[in-house]
Amino acid sequence: MARSSLLGLLLLAVALAGAQALTPSHYLSLPDVARLQNLLGQTFTDLESAYHSVVGLTKLGAAVADHKEVCQFLNSQLDPTSVDSLFFAAEASQAIPGCEIPVSNETRDLLLAAVSEDSTMTQIHRAVSTLSSLGLPLASQEVVGALTARINKEDNVMAITSALLTAARLSQQAELGGILEEIEDLTARLDDLGGMYLQFEEGLEATAMFVTAAYSLSDHVDMEPPLKQDQVIQLVNSIFSKKSWDSLAEAFSVASAAAALSNNRFQVPVVVNTQGPAAVSHSQPTLQLLVTDVMSQPLASVNVLVESALAMASKSVVLSQAPFTLNDGVFELNFMSTQPASGYYHFIIAVTGDSRLVANHVELKVKVSTEVAVMNMDLSVVDKDQSIGTKTSRVEYPSKAKSAFTADSHQNFAMSFQLVDVNNGAELTPHQTFVRLHNQKTGQEVVFVAEPDSKNLYKFELDTAERKSEFDSISGTYSLCLIVGDATLENPILWNVADVVLKFVEEEAPVTIQPKTLYVPKPEIQHLFREPEKKPPTVVSNTFTALILSPFLLLLILWFKLGANVSSFSFSPSTVLFHVGHAALLGLMYVYWTHLNMFQTLKYLAIIGGVTFLAGNRMLAQKAVKRYVS
Repeated sequence: MARSSLLGLLLLAVALAGAQALTPSHYLSLPDVARLQNLLGQTFTDLESAYHSVVGLTKLGAAVADHKEVCQFLNSQLDPTSVDSLFFAAEASQAIPGCEIPVSNETRDLLLAAVSEDSTMTQIHRAVSTLSSLGLPLASQEVVGALTARINKEDNVMAITSALLTAARLSQQAELGGILEEIEDLTARLDDLGGMYLQFEEGLEATAMFVTAAYSLSDHVDMEPPLKQDQVIQLVNSIFSKKSWDSLAEAFSVASAAAALSNNRFQVPVVVNTQGPAAVSHSQPTLQLLVTDVMSQPLASVNVLVESALAMASKSVVLSQAPFTLNDGVFELNFMSTQPASGYYHFIIAVTGDSRLVANHVELKVKVSTEVAVMNMDLSVVDKDQSIGTKTSRVEYPSKAKSAFTADSHQNFAMSFQLVDVNNGAELTPHQTFVRLHNQKTGQEVVFVAEPDSKNLYKFELDTAERKSEFDSISGTYSLCLIVGDATLENPILWNVADVVLKFVEEEAPVTIQPKTLYVPKPEIQHLFREPEKKPPTVVSNTFTALILSPFLLLLILWFKLGANVSSFSFSPSTVLFHVGHAALLGLMYVYWTHLNMFQTLKYLAIIGGVTFLAGNRMLAQKAVKRYVS
C-alpha cells in the first residue's frame, strides 16, 4: 500500500511538472467549419472572390457546386493582360476538374516578365504560381534570385510570406535554403500574448498565411519547420480563437491554415475532448473521447492510452497503461470496471501512433458519480440527569417517523445515521450534510452542520437549553429535515425525517415572521450641528482693526510732514485709467470677501485686470519716452 501511494505521488509530481505543456484551447469545431463553409460558399462577383471561395472550400474538403458554371465564369472574367486576373483564374481552375484556362504566347511572356526583382513580391508570387498551375516552364534559380532581392527591399511579414509560398512552387533542385531560413526569422517577430497566443501585429490574416506558407515550404523541401511544439499550439490558439471573420480573404486564410495544420508531414496538433461531460457512474460507466485535428476531423488511426489515473483525494493510482477502444469514431474506456470510489480523478492521456502528433499528452479531470443511501437513522430524546431511560426509534429512508419527539430544557434531542454508497456499500462523507429544523407555524428555519466521527458515523445532538437563542426561544413543532448534497452524488437527499416539539424555558407566543418591506418611510434623522464659537470682545476687534489701518495712518502722517511729491503725476488717459483700475482691483478684493464667489470674481478680474495691464503698459512707455527725451 505504501508503495502504491509513493508511486501515486511520483506520477502526480510528473503530471504537475508537465502541466505547463500547452494543448489547443481553440480550434474549428464542426459548427465553426460549417459557418466558414457558408461564408466561402457565397456567390462571387469577380475573379478574386471566386479564387477565395473555390480554393477555400477545397482546403476545407467541401465540394464546389456546379463546376461547369464556375469554369465558364472564370473564363468569362479572365483578363489575359493582367497577372492578377491570370493568377486568380488559374488557381481556381485547379480546384475544378476539367477546367482549362487558355494560354497564349503573349500570356506566357507577360508572366515570365513579371518574375523580376523590379516587380513587387506579390506580382512575383502570383506570376510564379500561375506558371506552375498552368504547367508552363520557368527557371527556378532565377526566381530564387528575384525573391532574395525583393526580400531585401520588402522586409515585411506579408512580403516574406509570399516569398515562402512562391518557393514552395519551385523545383526542389533550386537553392531554397536562404528562403527557408526566413521561417525562423518570421517566427522571431511573432508577439507572445500571455503564453497562450502567438500572432503578428499585422493581424489574423498575416498569421494564418504564415502558417500556411511555413508548412507548404517545409513539406516541399522535406525539412521540419523551426517551430517548437508550444509555438505551434500558440499559433493554433491565435488563428482559431476568432469565430467570425471580417472578409472573404480572412476566411480563406483561416481555411488555408487549418488545412496546413491538419495535413502536413511534420506537426499535426491533436484536439482531445470528451463526448458529453467528463463523468462516469454505474449507470454510465464508459468514458468517451473524441480525438480530432484542428478541423474536428477524427484521427481514427491513432492509439489512445491512459498513462495514469490518480484519485485526487488519496493521491493513489487506480489505473495505468490502459488503452481506449475505438467504437464508431469514439474512443471508449470502461473506467467503472476498476471499481473506483466516488470522487475526482486526474487522468493523463497519451495519443500515439503517429510521430507528427503535437500536444498528444492531455490532462483530464474525470468525475465518478454514485448514489447515496441513508442507513441506521436513529432518533432519541436523552434525559440530562439520566433519571429516565433513553428510548431510540429507527426510521427508514424515505419514510417519516410516525410520532413526534418532544424535548424541553431537561432533555437533549439526538440523531445518528450513516451515509453509504448504494452500489458497493462503502461509507461516504459528502461535502454538504445539514440538519434543518423548520418551525411549522412561524416559518423560522435553523440549520446545523452534521459532522461524522472517526468511524464515519454522523451524530447530531440538540441541547434545547443551550441552543434556545438560535431559536429565539420560540417553542413549537419543528419539521426535522436531513439535507445531503455533493457534486459526485446523482441523488441528493432532502428527507423530512420527523416532527420535533421543542419547549424552551422562556416561553413566548409564536410570532409570524413577516417579510421586511423596503419601501416604507424611514425615521427622520435629526442632525445636530456644532454651535458657532462665541465672537471675541469688541475691544479686541477694534484693536485689531486699528493695527491693520496703522500703516496707512503712518503714510498720511509722513506725507503731511515730508510733503508728497506729485509733480511727476500725469493726467493722461492711460495714467488715470491705470490708477482707477488699480483701485478697482482693491475694491474687487473687498467685494469678493463680502458678496462674490470665486468664479464670479475671476470673471470680473479678467476684465479689470486686462484694462489695468494695458493702461499700465502704456503709462510706463510714455514715461520712458519722456525720460529719454529729457
